[in-house]
Amino acid sequence: MSYSAEISRTNPSSFVFVIDQSGSMAEKIPNSDPPKRKCDAVADAINNLLRNLSLKCARPEGVRDYYYVGVIGYGSNVGPAWSGALAGRELMPLSELAAAPAKIEERSKKVDDGAGGLVDQKVKFPIWFEPVANGGTPMCRALEIAYQWVDTWVKAHPGSFPPIVIHITDGESTDSSDPAEANRMVGEALAKLKALCSTDGNTLVFNVHLSSNPTARPISFPNSSSALPDEYSKMLFDGASELTSFMQTVAREHGIDVGEGAKSFVLNAELTLLIQALDIGTRPSNLR
Repeated sequence: MSYSAEISRTNPSSFVFVIDQSGSMAEKIPNSDPPKRKCDAVADAINNLLRNLSLKCARPEGVRDYYYVGVIGYGSNVGPAWSGALAGRELMPLSELAAAPAKIEERSKKVDDGAGGLVDQKVKFPIWFEPVANGGTPMCRALEIAYQWVDTWVKAHPGSFPPIVIHITDGESTDSSDPAEANRMVGEALAKLKALCSTDGNTLVFNVHLSSNPTARPISFPNSSSALPDEYSKMLFDGASELTSFMQTVAREHGIDVGEGAKSFVLNAELTLLIQALDIGTRPSNLR
């Protein structure tokens, strides 16, 4: 299958974010500078990605609906995780999302001062997705909701570029008290999700694992699980899709050396790598 379908207003594609919101997401990302909670880093990365996606899809008449976007959070609650007026919405057109952020914050970013230095510049930063860290890790329940959304999507858009599911988690599933059984259940849920397809290809699943395993080192888009520290990481690796050729090109633009069969799996992402992973997974290649 080719992953070459043109993305247009008459043939849109979709993104589904599945985000761990369990209590452990309040922990700091290792080696982050400045120190940042996992949930804050993930929320900032998603909001920034949505802002950039809206800008890429903007035309003089407004934001075009090249994509439909949904976010599922799982922790003490499981389900759609938009904030503000969009709370409870499932997959929704990008133009509606762009028009209704829950709030707009003023942030600072470093920009070139024209003399070889950097200065702070104030920018408007829209917020659609708030950081949450509470409860357990009912991962399978969240993946089942993602399956339902994607299944409905591909049935309604059979010729679309396949949906992309980006799953970010920091801990093992609590859907079963037996870790081995929980791993099996999650693996089956991911395989079931990847099996959904349009005529252009199977659903693409990214797994970003913010592991607390002290032996885990940062790994991005490996083609083998041999360097992964535990069975849980290996299960998420196995459950991830292979990068498409275009995604491999984007990864190389970010200076990431990807080999044949590289998987859409990232372990212990620092904030920069997390942002790169999201860019690789969502950068549009063929909008019309």
